Amino acid sequence: MRFGPVPLGEAEETILAHAVMLPDRRLAKGTRLTARDVADLADIGMDEVVVARPGPYDMGEDEAAALIAAGIVMDHMTASPASTGRLNLHAAADGLFVATPERVNRVNRIDPAITLACLADHATVRAGDMIATIKIIPLAVDRRRAEVAASILAEAPAFAVKPFTAHDVTLVSTLLPSLKTQVMDKTRRVLEDRLRRSGSRLTGEVRVAHREDAVAEAIRGAVAEPCDRLRLVIVFGASAVTDQDDVIPAAIRAAGGRVDHVGMPVDPGNLLVLGSLGHVRIIGAPGCARSPKENGFDWVLDRILAGETVGAQEVTGMGVGGLLAEIPTRPRPRARNEPDGSGDTRMPPPTVRAVILAAGRASRMGSAGHHKLLAEFDGVPLVRRTTEVALAASPEPVTVVTGHRADDIREALSGLDLAFVHNDDFASGMASSLIAGLEGIGPETDGMLVLLADMPGVTAKDVRRLIAAFEEQGGQAVVRAVHGGKRGNPVILPRALFPALRRLEGDVGARHVVETGGLPVIDIDIGPAAHLDLDTPEAITAAGGILKG
Repeated sequence: MRFGPVPLGEAEETILAHAVMLPDRRLAKGTRLTARDVADLADIGMDEVVVARPGPYDMGEDEAAALIAAGIVMDHMTASPASTGRLNLHAAADGLFVATPERVNRVNRIDPAITLACLADHATVRAGDMIATIKIIPLAVDRRRAEVAASILAEAPAFAVKPFTAHDVTLVSTLLPSLKTQVMDKTRRVLEDRLRRSGSRLTGEVRVAHREDAVAEAIRGAVAEPCDRLRLVIVFGASAVTDQDDVIPAAIRAAGGRVDHVGMPVDPGNLLVLGSLGHVRIIGAPGCARSPKENGFDWVLDRILAGETVGAQEVTGMGVGGLLAEIPTRPRPRARNEPDGSGDTRMPPPTVRAVILAAGRASRMGSAGHHKLLAEFDGVPLVRRTTEVALAASPEPVTVVTGHRADDIREALSGLDLAFVHNDDFASGMASSLIAGLEGIGPETDGMLVLLADMPGVTAKDVRRLIAAFEEQGGQAVVRAVHGGKRGNPVILPRALFPALRRLEGDVGARHVVETGGLPVIDIDIGPAAHLDLDTPEAITAAGGILKG
């Protein structure tokens, strides 16, 4: 493929490198120019255009991405249509994402133009989560190399989603005078919460003395209990395991079972015991599993629930990445136990990324053709004013979702340090823009702050108040602006709601997801600014704006 400017007379059948706005339509980047396109470009005074000229074996970016994805067996996965050279894959079930790095690397070493990125191996995913993306970097790529990539992915899976299988679980808890009943009750509740995502259920709890014989009898009884699903036994000891002959591993052997491994190279989670009795797996849980924060117990539990083989070989291979002190995927990172010199042992605050929705068609602006986001307030376009508020309020990167008249919006925002996501489906309504924004902020983000681009009254102070409230809730609540008890905007949506947001369709916002998500909702009154959005020329003029564009 050859890239660069060509005289307009030679541009027919080439691929447009940069979008061009015509009086009656927009020629998007990647458009294969027709005779009519060339004539229309000439009508606006262009005499040359920057294009890509495909070679005899080249194919377009979207076609290449779709060809490569065709090699993937879509078992418990779905693929989005290719757009601007990118094709995203999502989980179709709750489960465990498993990857073969060597095969992914082979694809990425075919040609720098072809890229394949995916989640880390053995990441836990929910239905709707993005798990991988294929991106063709230039506008066209050699078909033969795309076919090689597809063949590699067709040989054997480079990655897969292994759905969780519901288990019946028996909890065996041991007793010592030092262990309070409240702690045991909390342990049960935390375990039930962990099991819920897989559809598993806690079918019984046995509390016995912290002795080998008592625990062995409880294990035998649990394994013998009839059930119509797979059985799992989890033992929480009142005292931590200190040796392979300690109470819990000794009890597994005394019950007639096998101890597969004692200990694991994951912190927190070192003191885990793994065994089995017949076809029933047994986990001696480490003390840290009494907390909902992620630890090595989660890694072993999730693999068992997903039908993975888990033994000494697998457990001893968990050391790389096994230091879980501050991993970004944890909803609430573990508090530091060691002072940093200042005496501060607080947990790091959750991350919030602002997303400016600026893709809409402004359909209520009338026939004059004005775009409301280009209206000026004190000489500043409305979309720029709103975006500068977000930039001033948060140290995190700000993402702008464009759609209608995207080039004009980007021009109005020129010079600002922003990330842009273009929503090709903007005409379908707000849901597609929410999803586009979600894809643009990355999987490490704890909350998405959604800010409508046409709200001139919202200030950086307002946004900081919302973020502070979200941080106070540990990233586990919806925070929204209100006035006089009536909901408004902006709103911060926690990561727990992201899968539901990805399933939205049409011209709807996040209201239904917020109301059915089961999370607390924190209302922050920011005054009339929460309700002031500008949809008509009259509203813009009344708010002090001047129509432009």
